[in-house]
Amino acid sequence: MAGTCAFSEIIEGDVYKYYSEGEWKVSSSGKTVSIVNPTTRKTQFKVQACNQEEVNKIVESAKAAQKSWAKTPLWKRAELLHKAAAVLKEHKKPIAECLVKEIAKPAKDAVTEAVRSGDLVSYCAEEGVRILGEGKFLVSDSFPGNERTKYCLTSKIPLGVVLAIPPFNYPVNLAVSKIAPALIAGNSLCSSPHPGKDMTLENASLGLPIQGAVAALHMVHCFHLAGFPKGLISCVTGKGSEIGDFLTMHPGVNCISFTGGDTGVAISKKAGMIPLQMELGGKDACIILEDADLDLAASNIVKGGFSYSGQRCTAVKVVLVMESVADELVKKVNETLAKLTVGPPEDDCDITPVVTESSANFIEGLVMDAKQKGATFCQEYKRQGNLIWPLLLDNVRPDMRIAWEEPFGPVLPVIRINSVEEGIRHCNASNFGLQGCVFTRDINKAILISDAMETGTVQINSAPARGPDHFPFQGLKDSGIGSQGVTNSINMMTKIKTTVINLPSPSYTMG
Repeated sequence: MAGTCAFSEIIEGDVYKYYSEGEWKVSSSGKTVSIVNPTTRKTQFKVQACNQEEVNKIVESAKAAQKSWAKTPLWKRAELLHKAAAVLKEHKKPIAECLVKEIAKPAKDAVTEAVRSGDLVSYCAEEGVRILGEGKFLVSDSFPGNERTKYCLTSKIPLGVVLAIPPFNYPVNLAVSKIAPALIAGNSLCSSPHPGKDMTLENASLGLPIQGAVAALHMVHCFHLAGFPKGLISCVTGKGSEIGDFLTMHPGVNCISFTGGDTGVAISKKAGMIPLQMELGGKDACIILEDADLDLAASNIVKGGFSYSGQRCTAVKVVLVMESVADELVKKVNETLAKLTVGPPEDDCDITPVVTESSANFIEGLVMDAKQKGATFCQEYKRQGNLIWPLLLDNVRPDMRIAWEEPFGPVLPVIRINSVEEGIRHCNASNFGLQGCVFTRDINKAILISDAMETGTVQINSAPARGPDHFPFQGLKDSGIGSQGVTNSINMMTKIKTTVINLPSPSYTMG
């Protein structure tokens, strides 16, 4: 981690610095925020508690740096992004170590996140050159009543300062998914780690951890090592009560890209007239038809519902299975669940501690509600600290909280249905609409169900997933605003500029 030579300048004593104007700095507030290790439940790291004056300086320097960056040739922007990608991959191990200690991500998955992030940055550089290197040419006589007296040239130009707020569960990958598109498009970038799935920017002041911040600081240092101009990129940490609203409502911020929970709703109401990109979670439904390959369905349910202990927006959150095949499916899922390993992330276990004690308490509340209302426990409920053993709840009814609320943990409800229409109704009754999936051998049924499901994406015969990272990724209803994916993010972080050439008389090209 920071003890290695490459990262020695990002820490002073036992406190990590924040990044501004091309330098690693100690906050003038003299205060810090603690980050708790989910496994040990003890303070693992400390980061700076920046103040509003420092946020102002960051935004001011970002605005100044952006003006010069917008004049940097596209190929040069792409060249620096490729360099940053290489540095990220080179330092995948120290970044992965942070992910293991900060968010209890299994060691192997932590390395994968770092490598995947480098790949995303490189892909974004290539795609940006293609997208931004093209414009449109229109002529006026294509619209009725006009002669060819006007030539219209359109191009994409940067928005200005982009505020990127990634979530705790993918603090590196979902940070670069915002940073790389912003930079290739000619914007400057301020990144601020989010307090966590179960926290708002406001209650972060209560001493709750900003999980993933140290991994994000390591990632930002990779961009620093790549040689990006001073002031173009910054990373600020602090208490939500001090800088949360101040940052998201700052008049110098021209765009916000946020991934997280309910905090995004509050941000969207306060942000004003700027472009927003929001991904705010889901209750992804998995519909199992009578003709489904149950072995395939069971393996995907376990992978989709329990990888990274279910702490994924695209995790399977509810199984809607036809009654005639429910017993067999539940049996196969239980057999697969029994093979999962449970323990610390350092041992590369399948199920690791959830990110905070408050998260574990919330999950337990959903489990106890289901127990009180008569759900069938396929395994004994077991918890040690933040570590919750995988649990499948059968015979869940719509009156149980777990049928609707997002647990963000290794607990999965099964609702038995008597018709496809019943499953679709349950899916669409949710206030979320991120992803869903359907398992059937009948492609015609699959397409009809996909069209009927009110979700941003429907996977056919596979669990929900974000990626590959160039695929569009979006949610309907309370799951978000706008669409992600490399191409969509680049387009979202630009605006159209039009130049019209007026001719004194109509001009036509002669064949």
